[in-house]
Amino acid sequence: MIAQVKPDFLRALVDIGSNGVRYSISELSPDRARIMPTIYQDRSAISLYDAQYKAGKPIAIPQPVIDDLLINLVRFKRTCEDFEVPHDRVRVVATEATRKALNGDDLRQQVERATGWSVELLAKEEEGRIGALGVASSFHSIKGLVMDLGGGSIQMTWMTAQDGEVKTSPKGAVSFPYGAAALMRRLGEIDTNGLDSLRQEMSSNFETALQQLEVPEALAKAANDDGGWTMYLSGGGFRGWGYILMSLHSVAPYPIPIINGFRVPKSSFLPNLDEYSDPESMFRISSRRASQVPAVNFLIKALVQSIPSISYIHFAQGGIREGLLFSALPPSIQSQHPLVAATQTYAPAATASLVRILQSTLPQTSPSANDLKPPAALTSPEMLTSIVHLLHVHASSPKDIRASSALRSTTTGLLGDAHGLSHVDRCLLALVLCERWGGDPSPSDEVYLNKMQELAGVEASWWAKYVGCSAAGIGELFPAGVVRTGEENQVKAEVGWSAVEKKGKREVALGYKISTAIQGVDSAVEAWRLGMEKVGKKKNHIGGRDGWGVRILASVER
Repeated sequence: MIAQVKPDFLRALVDIGSNGVRYSISELSPDRARIMPTIYQDRSAISLYDAQYKAGKPIAIPQPVIDDLLINLVRFKRTCEDFEVPHDRVRVVATEATRKALNGDDLRQQVERATGWSVELLAKEEEGRIGALGVASSFHSIKGLVMDLGGGSIQMTWMTAQDGEVKTSPKGAVSFPYGAAALMRRLGEIDTNGLDSLRQEMSSNFETALQQLEVPEALAKAANDDGGWTMYLSGGGFRGWGYILMSLHSVAPYPIPIINGFRVPKSSFLPNLDEYSDPESMFRISSRRASQVPAVNFLIKALVQSIPSISYIHFAQGGIREGLLFSALPPSIQSQHPLVAATQTYAPAATASLVRILQSTLPQTSPSANDLKPPAALTSPEMLTSIVHLLHVHASSPKDIRASSALRSTTTGLLGDAHGLSHVDRCLLALVLCERWGGDPSPSDEVYLNKMQELAGVEASWWAKYVGCSAAGIGELFPAGVVRTGEENQVKAEVGWSAVEKKGKREVALGYKISTAIQGVDSAVEAWRLGMEKVGKKKNHIGGRDGWGVRILASVER
C-alpha cells in the first residue's frame, strides 16, 4: 500500500493532548477519503497535564518533559519526510494542557525552532467543535448528545448529522474541567464528605449546559419519542470505558475488537465494577487508563444523574485528529456512506444491475400475524451495494478459506481499518459474506461465527444467511461481475409469502421463484435454487431444528 500512495493526498497530524501526544499520517485520495485511511500512527505517553502539577500545585512544564516531546516530534518529522508528506500538509495542534500551561507559549516556540512546524493552540470552543466533527466522521448519521472526554476537560454539545450535513449548537460546545486526569487529581484531593458535593456540582453543571446549548425542539421531541437521549462518546477516557463494557458484554468474548460503532443500552452503561477488581487485565486497557477508571466511573454516575433519560450510548473513535481531517473534506465526500466508500474499490462493473437483482430477492411484505421482514440494516441500499461490491473479492482465495476470510473481512480483514462503520453493519455484512461462500468456515472460525450470530440475534442471523445465499446465486450466475447488454432485465427473483400445510400443520413459507431468460446458465440457476431451499430447511435454521428460520419454496421459471 505504501508504494501506491501519492504524496499530494497525504496529511500528517500531531495532536498534543493532555494525556499523550498522537502522531498520524492519513491518505485522503478521493475514492477512500471518507473512511480516512491511516498509513502511520504512533503515540507518546507524555502527559503534559500531569507534568504541570507538583504536590497538588500548578508548575511550569519541566524542561525534561519538553525535551522528551521535542525528541518525539523530530522523529515524527523524519517519518513524514520518509513518507514524502509535503511540508505544508503537516498540522500540529495543542489543546487543554497547553492552553493552561504556565509556560505554554515557550513550549510552542521550542517546538517551532526544533521542527519548523508552528503549533495551533485550539480555543476550548474550537476544540469542542473539532471534536464533535470527529464524532460526526465516526458514523453515517447522528442524532443526539455528544461528549468528548480528554485528560484535562470534557466538552458537551448536541448534534445532528445526515449525508454530510452536520449541525451543532450555535453556542458551540460547553467545556468543563472534568477530564479524566483532572478529575482523578481532584478526587485525590477531597475526602469522602466532599464526594457528594463534587457529584452535585458536576450534575448541576451538566443540567445547566443542556439548557445553554439550545437543543432544537425537534431533537428534544425525538429523544422523548425514542425513550431517551442517544449519547455519542469520544475521547480516551470514554473509549477506555467502552472497552471495559465490551469485556463485560453478554456476548463473550465480544467478536468485534473495534471501539468505533460499539453501543450499549443505558442498563449496561454502569456495571458493578466491584466484581471486577483488575480492569488492567481487560483488552485495550493500559495501566494509565486503569488508574483513571474510578474517575470515569464517578463522572458517568454524575452524568446519568443529570440526564436520567438516556436510551443508548455509542462509542466513537473520532476525536481531534478525525475532526480536523473530516472538516477539510468537501461536502461531496463528507456525505458518502462509510460502508459504500469502504467497499467502492472492489465494485464490479455491473454494480447497479447486480444490486437490482439482489433487491428483487427481498420479501416486500410480511404475513399479518408475524413481522417476518428482514431487518432494515440488512436491506438498506448502502448494505446491498456493499454486498455487491464485495461479491467476488474472495474468489481468488483457496476454497478452504473463502468463508473464513469473508467472515473475518469486516473486522481484521479488508474493512478492518475502515473508519465510520457501526458494529451492526460489520456484523451483518460478515454473516452475509460468509454465507455467500458457503457458510462453512474452518473449525477454528466456527466459534467466531457463533459469536457473530449471537451478537446479531437469531432472526437477523437467519436473514443474513438468506441474503448471503441469494448473493451466492447471483455471484455464480455472473462470475466476472459483468451483466451483458440486454441481460439487465432477464434475471430476477419473485418472492412472496404463503401458507402451506405440512404433516397436518399450517406454517408460513416464502415462495422464491428465480426467473431468467439467459441461455446456457441452467446449472448455475439450479445451484441457486437448491441453495435457497437448503437455507430454509429446519436443520439449517439458527439454533438447529428447534431454532429460528423460514421454510423456502424455491423454483425456476425459464
